[in-house]
Amino acid sequence: MAGRVDELASANQGAAAAGVLRLGGDLAVARMGYGAMRITGNGVWGEPADPARCRAVLRRALDLGINFIDSADSYGPFVSERLIAEALYPYPQGLVIATKGGSMRSGPDGWTANGQPEHLRAACEGSLQRLRIERIDLYQLHIPDPRVPYEESIGELVRLKDEGKIRHIGVSNVTPGQLAIARSVAPIVSVQNRYNVSDRGSDEILAICEEDDLAFIPWAPLGRSGRSSTPDTGAMARLEAVAGERSISIFQAQLAWLLSRSPAMLPIPGTTSLINLEENVAAARLRLSVEEMQRIG
Repeated sequence: MAGRVDELASANQGAAAAGVLRLGGDLAVARMGYGAMRITGNGVWGEPADPARCRAVLRRALDLGINFIDSADSYGPFVSERLIAEALYPYPQGLVIATKGGSMRSGPDGWTANGQPEHLRAACEGSLQRLRIERIDLYQLHIPDPRVPYEESIGELVRLKDEGKIRHIGVSNVTPGQLAIARSVAPIVSVQNRYNVSDRGSDEILAICEEDDLAFIPWAPLGRSGRSSTPDTGAMARLEAVAGERSISIFQAQLAWLLSRSPAMLPIPGTTSLINLEENVAAARLRLSVEEMQRIG
């Protein structure tokens, strides 16, 4: 599938029309991925209302050239990973399934960090079983645990990598300082932080990713309001104006803004709607001009 992604990119088709990133230098992924958090129940808890539709969306994502799917053991918990395997196994060559460990669930919308090495090992091995694979291409530490030194959590992922259970290590929800600690312990190939047009609290992290050739995976890429202390709602209004001028949806405009914002960007919009999936992938062909980006700010 990696070769197909390169061919689609050359033809400016499908998800690869957004371009191609190489995670860790060896994994070619289209720069429009799919986030599999929402193929679960309300509050990212339990089974989805329509599992068959979720499996159909996953299969259609591959048809549209997406070859990067992001999940986590805590989505459901365990539901997202299981549905990915049910829908897509045996996996086509070149499909990169990224998942995460280090966050536990207490109920709908309830999240608790757990960076204990023994938990991370059990989480990784559980993901391997649910995904029906022997090695996870990109395994990300979901969130720093304030009770555990960050280098200890990352160190356990290094051990799992040395055992052949992880190919590449990524981090999520980190500060620049935490990223520096992680990189002092292991080669890090990606960062997944909240980022969208109205919440740019990770600009410094994004700059590091650009400079050092790391992938930046923005979660909540279609977020209409940020959780930073000063969300830029004015930028959203200006983006809406650009969307109107271009006759595209605000969601496509948000994805186009991300793709235009940085070559390190790997958006992963999630949906359980085939129509919305098609719309998201169509945004892979869009780029905002320098003038439009300046207007939006």
